[in-house]
Amino acid sequence: MEKDKIIFSGAQPTGSLTLGNYIGAIQNWKALEDDYQCLYSIVDLHSLTIRHNPEEFKNKCLSFLVQYLACGLDPDKNIIFFQSNVTQHPELSWILNCFTYIGELNRMTQFKEKAEKNKDNINAGLFTYPVLQAADILLYQTNLVPVGEDQKQHLELTRDIALRFNQAYGETFTIPEVYIPKVGAKIMSLQEPNKKMSKSDEDTNGTIFLMDSEDIIVKKIKRAVTDTENKIAYTDNQPGVKNLITIFATLGNYSINQVEEMFEGKGYGSLKAQVAELVVESVRPFKVKYDELIKNPDYVAAVHKRGAERAAGMAEATMKKVREKLGLVV
Repeated sequence: MEKDKIIFSGAQPTGSLTLGNYIGAIQNWKALEDDYQCLYSIVDLHSLTIRHNPEEFKNKCLSFLVQYLACGLDPDKNIIFFQSNVTQHPELSWILNCFTYIGELNRMTQFKEKAEKNKDNINAGLFTYPVLQAADILLYQTNLVPVGEDQKQHLELTRDIALRFNQAYGETFTIPEVYIPKVGAKIMSLQEPNKKMSKSDEDTNGTIFLMDSEDIIVKKIKRAVTDTENKIAYTDNQPGVKNLITIFATLGNYSINQVEEMFEGKGYGSLKAQVAELVVESVRPFKVKYDELIKNPDYVAAVHKRGAERAAGMAEATMKKVREKLGLVV
């Protein structure tokens, strides 16, 4: 049974989820919850590589968890938790540090990028970040990991570390595979339609955040880059128009051909107006649910504490094996 397979996904609590996250990832996650054991961790320990205000950070973490719930993730069917609430994460991370080579970490392209952005704070955490990420995954005997292109190198390192440990001490960790969703529209930046929509994009006009007001959503879509062809067609030659068609088709549950027929002979202004209206309508239930949940901190606390308990039970089963294999006295 697929339900026996485990999917793990970790995300840093970086502000608001985007429309791209919602369409490209979270809608797919909801489709997985009946078929797999899914763990969704808000990896707050990873965020400590950058200095922050503690109170603001705590509120941001809670807001991020509430956004997951507001998107419809069922806390009974999925395990949703804060990484820092499961102490086995840093414990396994230290052990895996001892099975990771400096040369491997030196090759990590994300370290080079982050070090370039944080020249005044190039700390050891930035360097060993991929090892904690490996611990996050291996702790739960994860079978499948949904990753983007930028994380594939980290998953390869995770696999190498797991194989190295297994070869030294016998079968201990499941070797994770990349999970590629069966269906998932890729939403591009409204300003640079050849680039994926990202919450870390410096130009916020290119990204629709689920927490954006309705007015801001409409303004961003009206400013979306199109072209001079003045033809509404789903073609790589018109990436901006293609992106707007993708958003409309996905949220409206239309085929691409249906959308092209709907807008045949119409201008870009008409397309943008209807895309904006549909996005606003689609995001509204999320906002209503978010406002309801954020005012109920007792329920939110109960969700993440229960999630951490369930995650810790799975994590401890792995750690017992690891400690025994290494000869640690318990």
